[in-house]
Order: sequence, then C-alpha cells, then structure tokens
Amino acid sequence: MSLLKADFDELRERIRHGRELGHAGFEPIYYLIFDPADIIEVKRLTPAWIARLRNEGWDVSVFSIAEAIEDILSIDPRRPLWHIAQKKAPHDWEKTNQALANALITNGALQQRLESAISALEGSQNGLVLVIDLEALHPYMRIGAIESSLQSKFHVPTVFLYPGTRTGKTRLKFLGFYPEDGNYRSVHVGG
Repeated sequence: MSLLKADFDELRERIRHGRELGHAGFEPIYYLIFDPADIIEVKRLTPAWIARLRNEGWDVSVFSIAEAIEDILSIDPRRPLWHIAQKKAPHDWEKTNQALANALITNGALQQRLESAISALEGSQNGLVLVIDLEALHPYMRIGAIESSLQSKFHVPTVFLYPGTRTGKTRLKFLGFYPEDGNYRSVHVGG
C-alpha cells in the first residue's frame, strides 16, 4: 500500500472520530502532509479521494487556493498599476511578489473566501471542506497565518492537502524549505 493511500486512510479515520468528539473545544482542522515531490500524484489522487469521502456520506466542498488567488488577482483594481510597474522593471520579482501578496492579504481577501466556504456548510452534519492547491501560496504567504486568523470559525471538518514536511508534532515546513512553523492547531497526518 502506498504511503499516500495509508495516510489518506488514517486521515479519514481521524475525521470520522473527530466528528464523534463533538464540539467540546475541538476545531476539526486536519492536514494531510505529503512530500512536495508528490504534488502531481496528490492532484491525480484527489478526485478519487473526494469520491471516497462522498461515498462515506460526506458533503465535500472543494476550495482551491489557486483558483481563489487567480480570481482575487484578476479583479484587483491595482492591475493597471502592476502592468505599468512590470514594464518599467520586468525582472524585479521581489517587488512583483510583494504587490501580489499585498492583494491577497489586503482586507483578508483570501482568508474571507476560505471563511465563506467553511461558513456555507455551517450546520451541515456531514459537511467537509477540502482545501487544495496550497502550493499556490508560494511565495506570498503560508496557510498557518490564515488558519490562525480563522480560529473558532471551523464548524465543519476542514482538510488541507499540505505539501511540506513535518518537523515535530505541530511543526511543519511549507514546501519543505520554508522555516518551520509551529503555529498550527490542527491534526496532522503524514509527513
């Protein structure tokens, strides 16, 4: 049995048992941690995982970080300014990345979209949010900052497919090369 399959099976069990714990101070936040080299394989397996969760009775809502970022950046009113700045300094990637990060962080744009996805399932006995494409956050931000800001708002199980490595019980290294971060208040499987 592959490591990804075993980790996914363990994740399913933890989600199922988490549901049985109720809401006694437990926020149902789960990370399926996998080696960044397996990003393509995880993308290939994700439709089967979604089908499996649905077959087990979960009402799965998929939230793509990549799609949310693309949408936020496509409607940002600063786009014309970005094009002008890009023409002036086409290789100033640090400035470009900072401008794009600001668009995602300003007014909590990305955070609000994830919060809306979670809120849409509030009250659902079998609701589950599956957050995919976390690698699209690079080099703008890490998901731990968003998770911390949404503390106490996770009313349904929320699963993050996390490309990175585990360096302890609660410490993760996004994409395997960012400095480790221990600010996660979630259940970690794999890694």
